[in-house]
Amino acid sequence: MAVKEFALPDLGEGLTESELVEWHVAVGDLVTLNQPIAEVETAKAIVSLPSPVAGKISALHAEPGSTVQVGTRIVTFELEGGAPAGDSGSSSATDSSGATDSSRAADDATQANGEDTAAAAEAAPERNSVLVGYGPAVESGKRPTRKPRKGGGAPAAAESAAVSSPAADAASGTVAEPATSISDASMAASSEPAVSQADARTKTTPPVRKLAADRGVDLTQVTGTGPEGIITRDDVLSAAEASATGALADDATGAGASAPTRTGVLANSRPRETRTPIKSVRKATAAAMVASAFTAPHVTEFLTIDVTRTVELVAKLKAKGTAASVLAVVAKALCIGVARNPSLNSRWDADANEIVEFGYLNLGIAVATPRGLMVPNLKDADAMNLAELTEAIGDLARNARASKATPASLNGGTISITNVGVFGIDAGTPILNPGEAAILAMGAVRRMPWEHHGEVALRDVMTLSLSFDHRLVDGEQGARFLTDVGSILNDPGTVLTMV
Repeated sequence: MAVKEFALPDLGEGLTESELVEWHVAVGDLVTLNQPIAEVETAKAIVSLPSPVAGKISALHAEPGSTVQVGTRIVTFELEGGAPAGDSGSSSATDSSGATDSSRAADDATQANGEDTAAAAEAAPERNSVLVGYGPAVESGKRPTRKPRKGGGAPAAAESAAVSSPAADAASGTVAEPATSISDASMAASSEPAVSQADARTKTTPPVRKLAADRGVDLTQVTGTGPEGIITRDDVLSAAEASATGALADDATGAGASAPTRTGVLANSRPRETRTPIKSVRKATAAAMVASAFTAPHVTEFLTIDVTRTVELVAKLKAKGTAASVLAVVAKALCIGVARNPSLNSRWDADANEIVEFGYLNLGIAVATPRGLMVPNLKDADAMNLAELTEAIGDLARNARASKATPASLNGGTISITNVGVFGIDAGTPILNPGEAAILAMGAVRRMPWEHHGEVALRDVMTLSLSFDHRLVDGEQGARFLTDVGSILNDPGTVLTMV
């Protein structure tokens, strides 16, 4: 059998490293071409890695939770057919009791030559094509770094992902390689605390483990409903809800007996300090916000408007079975306002000393996710009608919350909306996404006394907050844009029915 080494590819975003979130395969599994084998988390999104070949998993070289450099090998495949890599001609070098010294010497020379060939092949850069992107395997002296775990210890996955034994190597005709990061983790057990029995019984992913710690859930008391008994996010949320009511079944025993009533478990179990590594989406978001706040001079303007007709329009459309939402109406109003005030849809290109005004509109929608704030965008949102915007915004938000947002959807935005009203907030000063000229925040819709046709009546009222880059947008242009959007929301029927 031939051997195929697969390195972490360049995912096409200029990123140099990714965190391995979860393996979907184990040593010994047979995989098909393009079968998902792992999930990795970049600074932008969680990406599924497909298998570049069909074959058998012979070794896994990185642990879940570790940060891996682009170009570092993460998995070894055994392929059907062909000579093993680095073992040219070794299949005829079987050692028997009747072998002569000269034949053994020739075999040793052949094997040494094969090792040299394998070493040269491993050192040479190659392009590993996969569905999500490809790139040259870069040389790096860095080894995958292990994500710190509460209580310390090498993950239990190190044993299941251990490299093959010397006896197995001899039987397959391959030459044993130096120990990889997985075997190193096992060898380092003497210098690290052993994995506790409680950790060994819990089978889950790092994000779910963090969620459990945040909610005060004891994973040893939770039965996983995922594949092969893995504990999912829903399992943790269900356990947290049960704990809050003071009754959590002891699922770990499997006997169905009720656990002792726990009062105040969420408050009493929280540690005095919790330290979380700053990385991935949170790290990238923080860097982007700092760069934006201290690069672009922000100005924020506010406008409070009567949106009763917008709320009534959405209700009528829903009653007729048409997809609609207040957010989608605001998005459509923004697209119309940008067409009238194009400076809001532009970018300051300091390198070229130019102002770039876009002839298209990629609308970013800020989404709060368990992994932090994400702003995926709708490409060419200005070409969508109200129903299309409603469905597209819903799909975008669901994918972001489920960590399925693609790198393409997270890049290329030209202007954004953030809906702070869903949190009961009336107004705020949103920070611009880097490279964008404006961001519109929509506040909560509140039923308030309001002047209507010369009288005071209860009306649906909303406050809009517009932040913009004062290098690109003057106060007058920002005010005209904001009043345009407000006018449309005040009387959407006459405008939206014509677009």
